[in-house]
Amino acid sequence: MPEDLTEDSLLGGRVRFDQPASGYRVAIDPVLLAAAVPAAAGETVLDAGAGTGAASLCLAARVPNCRIVGLEVQRALQRLASHNVLQNDFGRRVQMLAGDLGRPPPRLLGTVFDHVMTNPPHHAAATASASPSPERARAHVEHQSDLADWLASCLRMLRPGGVLTLIHRADRLADTLTVLRGPLGDLVVFPLWPRPGDRPAKRILVQGRKGSRGPLRLARGLILHDDDGRFSAAAEAVLRHASALELRDHPNGSADD
Repeated sequence: MPEDLTEDSLLGGRVRFDQPASGYRVAIDPVLLAAAVPAAAGETVLDAGAGTGAASLCLAARVPNCRIVGLEVQRALQRLASHNVLQNDFGRRVQMLAGDLGRPPPRLLGTVFDHVMTNPPHHAAATASASPSPERARAHVEHQSDLADWLASCLRMLRPGGVLTLIHRADRLADTLTVLRGPLGDLVVFPLWPRPGDRPAKRILVQGRKGSRGPLRLARGLILHDDDGRFSAAAEAVLRHASALELRDHPNGSADD
């Protein structure tokens, strides 16, 4: 594991979380991703590109008795994710494996999951500026696998009728839907608005069901910050209080009409 770590927490202290002091650092994306996964007790979830385990830990804290496998290609991050699992006493139902999503480790061959959640690298290699941190660069920039390959690998590990949930940059929505429309139906696009008003969404959540023929829907989404820059009450409920983020029927009326 990296020697220079910071001791942090997620979900208002419900989750203990160590991460590198520099380089790859967790923001709110994996917390929002985990909140959007409609997993139930007894169901299985793959966290594709698990990093240091933030999304897996948040989902495990919110949904008792679901079983989660995290897959991370960078061994240093995978080891730190395993440490985070153990320090939260989730070892019986959360496992972090080292491996490439496109070439899963032998123990995952032939395995399919009820849910796949993923926070893919956000930048295409041709358009990204190199980060001085190798871990950060690998987490945020596509390398051997582009977005289409990444999502195709996720789909292969999802059972028929299973649900894929991902968070990505809003300007990659067309690329995302090109891959997912067809294999998935009942797709919903859920924008994450920075503030009230006319500022464009920078992030989106996308969710769909494998094999469904349901239509594509655009949700109202979630406003992350009030005008004063503080998190909105709806965002606080998710980020601090471990509330679920219902993409199709939001309790505050911020999803579908």
